[in-house]
Amino acid sequence: MPALSQEGLTKTLSMPGQSPLRALMAHAKRLHRRRWRQLVWLTGDPGECRDQALKLWQSACWQAPLWVAHQTDSAPVESWLTPRKARTRLGAEHQLVVMDASGSAGFDPEALGALAGTLTAGGLLVLITPYPWGERPDPDYARFADHPWQWEQLTAHYLARLARLLDERTDIVTWHVPDRPQLPRLSARSAHQESVNDSACATLDQAAIVTQLVNLKRRRPLVITADRGRGKSAALGIACARLLAGGTSSIIVTAPRLSAVESLFMRLEALCPEGARITPSRFQLANKSELCFLPPDVLTEQVATKKLGGDGSYLMVDEAAATPASLLAQWLTAFPRIAFATTIDGYEGSGRGFALRFRDVLARLTPQWKALTLNTPIRWAAGDPLEATVNRLLLLKAPLPVSDQRDQAPASYTLERAELAQDETALGAMFGLLVQSHYRTSPSDLRQLLDGPGTSLRLIGQSSAPQAVLVAREEGGFTAELAEQVALGVRRPQGHLMAQSLAAHKGSRAALTARWRRVVRIATHPERRREGLGQQLIAEDSREAAGQGVALYGATFGAEASLLRFWLAQGFQPVRLGITREAATGEFAVMVARALNAEGESVLSSLTASFSASLPGLLAFELTTLPPDVVALLLRALPSMPLTAAECQTINDVAHGHRDPVFARAALQALARETSRLQDISAATAHQQLAAWAFQNRPLAAAHGDSVRALRQVVEQLASQYILFPHRSEE
Repeated sequence: MPALSQEGLTKTLSMPGQSPLRALMAHAKRLHRRRWRQLVWLTGDPGECRDQALKLWQSACWQAPLWVAHQTDSAPVESWLTPRKARTRLGAEHQLVVMDASGSAGFDPEALGALAGTLTAGGLLVLITPYPWGERPDPDYARFADHPWQWEQLTAHYLARLARLLDERTDIVTWHVPDRPQLPRLSARSAHQESVNDSACATLDQAAIVTQLVNLKRRRPLVITADRGRGKSAALGIACARLLAGGTSSIIVTAPRLSAVESLFMRLEALCPEGARITPSRFQLANKSELCFLPPDVLTEQVATKKLGGDGSYLMVDEAAATPASLLAQWLTAFPRIAFATTIDGYEGSGRGFALRFRDVLARLTPQWKALTLNTPIRWAAGDPLEATVNRLLLLKAPLPVSDQRDQAPASYTLERAELAQDETALGAMFGLLVQSHYRTSPSDLRQLLDGPGTSLRLIGQSSAPQAVLVAREEGGFTAELAEQVALGVRRPQGHLMAQSLAAHKGSRAALTARWRRVVRIATHPERRREGLGQQLIAEDSREAAGQGVALYGATFGAEASLLRFWLAQGFQPVRLGITREAATGEFAVMVARALNAEGESVLSSLTASFSASLPGLLAFELTTLPPDVVALLLRALPSMPLTAAECQTINDVAHGHRDPVFARAALQALARETSRLQDISAATAHQQLAAWAFQNRPLAAAHGDSVRALRQVVEQLASQYILFPHRSEE
């Protein structure tokens, strides 16, 4: 469909009193010839701005125009949605998007990030803001105004930064109502794109990647990276259509959300008209070949129970950067033919961080893996002004700071957020370091970093080149009355994730009345890892917190062995485990804490006692799929109790006699508990196997007889290392 019909333009030009719109429409026509898009910053009195935006809406035959506002703002058109639903438009195409950030909804960074990628060539993204903008927070700040803060009380460093950047940019249309719009000069149009022989593909590099996907080899995974708008999800869809048509019986697709692969399903439906999407997550051909979408948590559980994977199986992972590397490694082992696709930069996750964390895993498990890149944009041409603007506003391409190699790290220090918001170099360096270290970083995280209540920043290195950074948030300090209501499930004030969770799920009122400092993010430069910088940040920040009267220092993260090992090594103790996998990450959440004063010691003692009492039951029922290496680490949290003579005899009978292990489970659980503290690396696998059997009823082998023999050998190995009895030599 053409960007702007000539008939629509002629109609607009002939209407009297529309000179600002005439100029803007002529400018849109020039953008269309270059296949570019642009941001229109429409600022001033909200009512007047909406009137001008509506006139622009009515001035041409836009393709699928979209108005984004809160319902109470009375959007003047039928095709509208709230900012919270912006992600539902991923995969759609719009030529005009009006984002009203001047009303009761405020400005939503996530909506801007999502919708900018849906705008097609020649399109305009109109951002309506009040004037002046950024002097105070807007209603969207209510989303992170933790109790007892009101959103009106927060700082507005983030919005002030956006307003400043928009004032400085020369590649946007600035329209201060009632003045005329200021139109930027456009550079020469981009070079003509080469023709593509593959009719299903839009670019040469997309066609090349589709060929690679269709010819996917065993144990030679593909890793596809791209900026947004390059057609990676569509490439997966084209390849899947050809694989199914060519006889592949089943393909599994996963991503953080079903909406992330909507364009994949659209390509399937277009290329396989004889097939049908029988459910939102399942596409089937007439010959019963099918493609099925599974969220990461469901996929992980089915892999763990051997229901998926094995010879001949295919897995396509979209937005792989939003999934922890530990889960990707599990899938990599289970599926012989697998492809990972991810956005290099953006709200879906950081492709740079994904590459850094996952490269070693790929090299170890599948050394013949191949990296591919999609460079050519599809919905717009290279040099697109809107892409550059959004990247700058949302810091989607925040650079990784340079490494500063030193023999000894200097002391850490706190950084004032007001200063950081004014220093674009320092802000970009810090955010770049956070992005590459975490699998999920969104545009809203930047706003939380600058304006979230009770948030503090500590770093090592220069502000323009941080080597390690820690972001923490204050929690707790509730009144006894409010803590009681939270524990009873009557109230759930905003924020205070860890303290409220411990009160609501563990019944700990004291966890809410005590003051906490929780680590939200911690990141170290990839070239400075294993130097103790993270440990130094935690030690120095917790000392400062203790001096301020904070009782407890904590963190919450996905239960992955290397992360858990790091926190346990710093003296933290587990206090809570989630019982369901997070849909986006496929991991169970774990909370750890360390006491900073006498009050903290009392609270922590109660929390750890509760955790120790509940862990065996959780492992037997709700957490039977918790990874064995994580189970082995958590068993160290159980109180140590010397094995009794009766337990020693039972263990000996299992190891060297014919005692049925099922009837010796209590003694074998005790052995697993006590040997969890063994430092012998050679015993690690044996201990994990015993722990998984004793607490989660996981067999050591497929066949029952083999499983029992293997279990006896494991028990003998661990018992001998624990020096329960002399090692019996073979007679």
